[in-house]
Amino acid sequence: MRVATTPERLPAGSETGVSTLLGAPPSRPVGRGWVDAAAYGVEVPAGMTPWRADLVYRNGKRGSVRQARDICSHLGPGAYAVGGHRLLLLAAQRPADRRMLGLQLRVWHDGPPPTGSIPPTVVICAAGAAAGCGRVLGAEVVVPKGATGDVDTDLRAKAAAAMRASTERIVVHVGATDEAAHRRDPDGVVAALERLDAELLAPLREAVRAASGRLTVCPDHFTDPFNGQHDGAPVPAVVWGAGVSPAGPNRLTERAAAAAPVASAGELAALPVVAQ
Repeated sequence: MRVATTPERLPAGSETGVSTLLGAPPSRPVGRGWVDAAAYGVEVPAGMTPWRADLVYRNGKRGSVRQARDICSHLGPGAYAVGGHRLLLLAAQRPADRRMLGLQLRVWHDGPPPTGSIPPTVVICAAGAAAGCGRVLGAEVVVPKGATGDVDTDLRAKAAAAMRASTERIVVHVGATDEAAHRRDPDGVVAALERLDAELLAPLREAVRAASGRLTVCPDHFTDPFNGQHDGAPVPAVVWGAGVSPAGPNRLTERAAAAAPVASAGELAALPVVAQ
C-alpha cells in the first residue's frame, strides 16, 4: 500500500508527515519553530515566535554544529544551536536571511504548531521533529540514550525502549535515511535501511508477534537521495501481524509499490498498532 502523508498544497517534511501519521493532519503549513522549541525544551516568552533556521553553504551543504554555535554567539540571546546545522531563533518578527561567517542563514516561514487530538501514544525518537510533534500533540515522548536522529543513531536502544512501553500505540521514528538522503548519499540510505531491518524491525517483529499485534512501517515523507529534496508523493508502507492477509508486492520498494492503492493516514491510524 501507499499512504498520503502530505496533505495537498502543503510542503513535505517531518513536521507535516509525522503530525499526519500521529492522527493530526495539518490544514496549513506547520511552524517548524514551534515543533523544534517543543523538541528541545526551549521556552518561548510571550510576544515571541520561535523561528527555525538552517545554516548552509551556497551549494546547499549543511554547516556544522560548531559553526551553528559560533553563529549563535554572534546573534546573542534568543539564538539556540539545537543540533547540526539547525538553529532556533526567538523573535517577534521573522529574522532576515543573511550571510554570516561565510555561510547562509536561512530562516523558515512562520506557521502554527500542530493541533488535534490523538489516541494515547508513546513516541520513541531523537530530539527533533518527531519529539516536537509528539509533545505538542500530547504524546509521551521517550528519547533513548544514543538516539541521534542521524545515521549513527542507536537503533537497538530504540527497539528496547519500544518493548518497554505499555501503551497500545507505540511510534518509533528513525531519521537516518532522511539525513543520508539530504547528504545526497544513496549508498548511505541503503546502509541505513539495512541497519533498520536488522537492529530495529527484526526485534520489533518478534515482540509484535508475541503480543498478537500489528507492525506498520511507513515513512513520513520522501527525500530524494540524488538531489536532497523532500517530495510530497504518497509513500510506500507495509502492515504486518494479526489479522493481516498477504497482499501487494512481495518487496517494499518505491518501484514495487508504485501501483499500490493510496490510503489516507487516517485509514492507516484506524488499525490497532503495536509499533509503527
